[in-house]
Amino acid sequence: MTKKDLLLKFEESETIELKSSLSQTKEIVETISAFANTFGGKIIIGISNSGQIIGVEIGKSTIENLTNKIRQEIDPKIHPRINIKKAGNTKIITIEVVPSHDKLVLAFGKPFKRIGKSTVRMSKDEYEHLILEKHKYSLQFDKQICSKAALEDLDWNFIKTEFVPLYEKFSEKKISGNLESILESLGCLGDGKPTNAGILLFGKNPQTFFMNSYIALARYKEKEESTERLDYKEFTGNLFEQIDKCDQYIKEHIAIMSKQSPYKVQREDIPEYELFSIRELITNAICHRDYENQHTKIIIKMFADKIEFYNPGGLPNDITPKNITEKQYSRNPIIAKVLAKVKYIEELGEGWNKIIKEHRLHPFKPKNPKVKSGQSTSLITLFSAMKEKRKKNTTPNTTPNTTPNTTPKLNSSEKQIVEAIKHNSNITKEDLANLLKLTLDGIKYHIKNLRKKKIVTWIGSSKSGHWELALFQYK
Repeated sequence: MTKKDLLLKFEESETIELKSSLSQTKEIVETISAFANTFGGKIIIGISNSGQIIGVEIGKSTIENLTNKIRQEIDPKIHPRINIKKAGNTKIITIEVVPSHDKLVLAFGKPFKRIGKSTVRMSKDEYEHLILEKHKYSLQFDKQICSKAALEDLDWNFIKTEFVPLYEKFSEKKISGNLESILESLGCLGDGKPTNAGILLFGKNPQTFFMNSYIALARYKEKEESTERLDYKEFTGNLFEQIDKCDQYIKEHIAIMSKQSPYKVQREDIPEYELFSIRELITNAICHRDYENQHTKIIIKMFADKIEFYNPGGLPNDITPKNITEKQYSRNPIIAKVLAKVKYIEELGEGWNKIIKEHRLHPFKPKNPKVKSGQSTSLITLFSAMKEKRKKNTTPNTTPNTTPNTTPKLNSSEKQIVEAIKHNSNITKEDLANLLKLTLDGIKYHIKNLRKKKIVTWIGSSKSGHWELALFQYK
């Protein structure tokens, strides 16, 4: 390593500190605290502030003494990597520090932080705020009792008729016990009162207690934000309702493209955005938002070429946009657990892997989602496949709920089912069976054929969803 190399590589910065000798041990320990409490960094001993190589004399116990001093004066204990490197005819010492998870590392009983090229002591207010944040996190917001709420504030009819049947369906077992015991086992009740998770998931009106716990959606005609909106919606209610309504709205307002596949008479309808990705990102925002921050809400912006999901709640320190597919976390573990039990969200952090796989398999290969995260916010962008489709010389059909290219031929029972759905989009298969004087299996058979012809689609949960018909003429 030449003198020129050292000057270029080790210029002081927010993450690089130069020390001329081991006599500056006090400053070295303070800088370790500062690096641990901010972005991490490297201390290089044996180089002056101007970049001149001075070197250090290293005896048998030099590294051991330095290590002991760090252990004695740093609390909680951390383990920076200490190395000896050759620099021309002399040697230097490097100390590499990784950022601490909770940013509460003390040196000589005091907290330090890094600002630019300087190590400075934190103020009392800053340190107390960090302690409070750590304490709040350890208490788990969604596990805390919602102090102003009572059992009457829960929607027991929704729990009984919507949630429990879904829970039993996906768990494949009958749930025993009363509704209160079920909610208590899920962490939604404690000491006979609703928890924050209980109110958000099952409250009659969660916004009474958490004013901004809803999704705001703005739709724009152009590729960038403008004063002219095509539409603006707010999705309120409990978290299940927010997910279902928002998911349905977005899917009703995206373009459906068509592609002619070899050896097929009908063209294949392809949505410009991956449908699983849309629902998963809505649900992720619901699961991971910071509900203690009621100064803002989840915001979704639909543009001509992308959809942006803005969420008040950044990624933890050890998770970055680069490793998000490899690591998992949950800011609201109770909410995430309940949604996972009824298949509203993927378990074991599989959601991101499925999103990436879905994009990889898309016929027009849209760009992978982009993730940007700060300390308190995150922004995820889905990109439309329309641009990639145009490159392949295919003709977009930009009408939501596109119609089949050929006039489908329906039998008499299928025609009756379509007409019944036209009059009542919430009609059940059992009601259809009674209306048409057919068996339930017969109805299921005809519905299956109508789905294959892409004429009917069921939107939402098995209990609260509805039928959706494509626009078409039939023979």
